Parts: sequence; C-alpha cells; structure tokens
Amino acid sequence: MADKRVSLDWQGRELAFRGEGAGKAPINIDGNNKEGPGPMEALLLAMAACTGSDVAVVMSKKRLGLTSLRIDVHGRRREEHPQRYTAIDLVYHVAAPGASEAQVRHAIDLSLQKYCSVTHSLNPDIPVTYELDLQA
Repeated sequence: MADKRVSLDWQGRELAFRGEGAGKAPINIDGNNKEGPGPMEALLLAMAACTGSDVAVVMSKKRLGLTSLRIDVHGRRREEHPQRYTAIDLVYHVAAPGASEAQVRHAIDLSLQKYCSVTHSLNPDIPVTYELDLQA
C-alpha cells in the first residue's frame, strides 16, 4: 500500500487550519473547535470513517443488505498533559434488514481486530469497546 501524504496550512487566525489529502478535498481543522473539528475530534472521526468503511465493505461482500450506518464515538481523555485518549467507546447504529446480530458483530470485529488502520495506529494500551444498535 502506498504511503500517505497530506498538507496543512494555517489560516492566519487563532488555531484554524485547512488541509487536503490525495483527493484534494479541503478539510478544516480548528484547535478551538469553531471552524471545524479539533485535532482530537478529527482522530475520532478518522477512526469512525475507517471502521465504518470496513463494516460497509464486509457487509456488502456478505450481501447483508446494509441500508444505514452511523457510528457514535466517545473518546475519554486524561486531565493532565498530554491529554491523550485513555479509552474509546463506539456505538454502531446499523440498519440491515435480514442480517443477524452475529453477522453484524462479525463485520465489526473484523474491522476493529484486523482491518481498521486508524485503530491499529493508536497506542495499544487504549481500550476500544463497542455496542451495537441493530435496527430491523
């Protein structure tokens, strides 16, 4: 797999930055959380997008009829610096008529245990847990 490169420019005010990756679509990242997510929120969003992509692909390959997917992420942080994450909890809200809970959990487990590069890039001492809200 190819290396990744991104570019980030300070916008000349406070902690506002604009970045872009290979697709050249701009993203705002704001350390004050005013003009976009802050860096730590962006990390949680990246994790959700990574695992969500995996789950969607696995469910598609298994023809499980995914109709909607939302992932809520709660990252718990240390009070002292560095204020890194100490635990991350995910709630997968999945609509897949006809898919069993076991099938959906298998897709999520594959993502978190094998495929999600963002999750595997985190310090391994950060526990990652999840809940599943499976809608018929």
